[in-house]
Amino acid sequence: MQPAFEIPDKLYFRIGEVARLAGIKPYVLRFWETEFPALGPKKSGTGHRLYRRKDVELVLEIKRLLYEKRFTIEGARKFLETRGKSEPAPRGPKAVKPAKAQGDLFPDTSSNAVLDTVRKELLALAELLK
Repeated sequence: MQPAFEIPDKLYFRIGEVARLAGIKPYVLRFWETEFPALGPKKSGTGHRLYRRKDVELVLEIKRLLYEKRFTIEGARKFLETRGKSEPAPRGPKAVKPAKAQGDLFPDTSSNAVLDTVRKELLALAELLK
C-alpha cells in the first residue's frame, strides 16, 4: 500500500520533515535508528540528521510494518533483513517536482527565517555572557 501523498523530490530531509511525512514524532525516528541498522541518516556539519529519499521510504515501510501489519520491532527488523536478501523493496511513490539546487539544504524561506531568529538569539546570549 502506497501513501496517499508523494515524497518531495529533494536531496535531503530534516528529521521534522520526515516525521511529518510519516505522521510520527521525531523521537520515534531517533528510536527506530537504534533498532533498524539500515536506517542511518547522515549528519550535517552542525550535527543535524539529514535523511535521503531511501531513508524516507524505509521509514514509511517500517511504519507500515509496525502500525498496519502489527509486526513487533524484532519481526519488522527480520522481515526487512530477509527482504533485502531475497526480494526487491517495493517501489516508493514518484517524485513531485525536480530537486532544488544541490547546495540548498534549507530551500524554503520559513526555514531561513527560523535560522535567522536562532542566530540573533545566540548573538544576544553571547553578548550577555561577555
